[in-house]
Amino acid sequence: MKKLKWGMIGGGEGSQIGPAHRLGAQADGRFEFVAGALDHRADAGRAYATRLGIDPDRAYGDWREMLAGEKNRADRVDLVTVATPNATHFEITKAFLEAGFNVLCEKPMTMTVEQGEEIVRVAKSTGKVCSVNYCYSAYPMVRQARAMVRAGELGKIRLVVTNFSHGHHGDATDADNPRVRWRYDPAMAGVSGQFADCGIHAMHMASFVCDDEVEKLSADFASTIPSRELEDDAMVNFRMTGGTVGRLWTSSVAIGRQHGFDIQVFGETGGLRWASEQPNQLIYTPVGGRTQIIEKGEAGLHEDAQRLSRVSIAHPEGFPLAVANIYCDLADAISGEVRDSLPSAADGVRSMGAVYAAVASAQQNGDWLDARPPMFRT
Repeated sequence: MKKLKWGMIGGGEGSQIGPAHRLGAQADGRFEFVAGALDHRADAGRAYATRLGIDPDRAYGDWREMLAGEKNRADRVDLVTVATPNATHFEITKAFLEAGFNVLCEKPMTMTVEQGEEIVRVAKSTGKVCSVNYCYSAYPMVRQARAMVRAGELGKIRLVVTNFSHGHHGDATDADNPRVRWRYDPAMAGVSGQFADCGIHAMHMASFVCDDEVEKLSADFASTIPSRELEDDAMVNFRMTGGTVGRLWTSSVAIGRQHGFDIQVFGETGGLRWASEQPNQLIYTPVGGRTQIIEKGEAGLHEDAQRLSRVSIAHPEGFPLAVANIYCDLADAISGEVRDSLPSAADGVRSMGAVYAAVASAQQNGDWLDARPPMFRT
């Protein structure tokens, strides 16, 4: 199988997400890392790219230089990953899509709903793949959960409860740390802090597993550390188009919680629970029956869970391999094979619709508001 050529923007030395992308993209031999603009400091970015094995003529100083350098090459990259600060996602993603590149963008895809809708339109008009890195949806046992819901093994879904709550920003004495402060600064993060940072992962997960979309929501935001302009804790109630009731909690001040991302789905004939800190296991309880543990790698799993499990049962597969599963689906999509589990630009703009609705709802004392972007309202 011929390797696809891959390039990355952002994710430089010291980046939190960069190593996961580099490990994930190359884990299965589907992509070759050939180009990058890895740092906002041009010289540092070029130097780091060459240390990673990129030829000097494809180690770029910034994304514009990379776009100019790649677009006319016969061997240009097949996929560009955008892992830059949030406020730059729209401009970079749009420019590369318009130039005919496939794009994987870190979340949030854009800073506004209008920008998100524009990305959806550009991706459609160019026919290029545009995906958003909601990588938690690519864990094998999350795929198993979705397949079980789709197969009717839980009956009609009544309730979904999800949260993404950690305590790593709970120390008020660390509030001015630049790695923390920007997340609560509207100039850097946009209109929302914790909900836009972590909560949209939980909301996307609810939509993904339940195979449904959020229609309306009611939100309560709190800034528990007074110096923060944006929220560090949020509770969001929502309703899905199929009638499912949703509850979501997200927090960065829940001291004692580490990753704190889990989902519970309750249907007419059974319930499921998955937690990111025990990602190899899916807890399943049929109505009137005993609780069971479904293990990654065991016999009888649905095809999507089997396909994305690389190592045998009882051996852990962690976060970088969940990212790798996104790249597997991207490689298939770029090659013309439909993967409807791949998070799309439509998922990205739906997330921004929920962010803006939640912000407005919190400002209006929890009023129920339409969470759908205008382009998806009927």
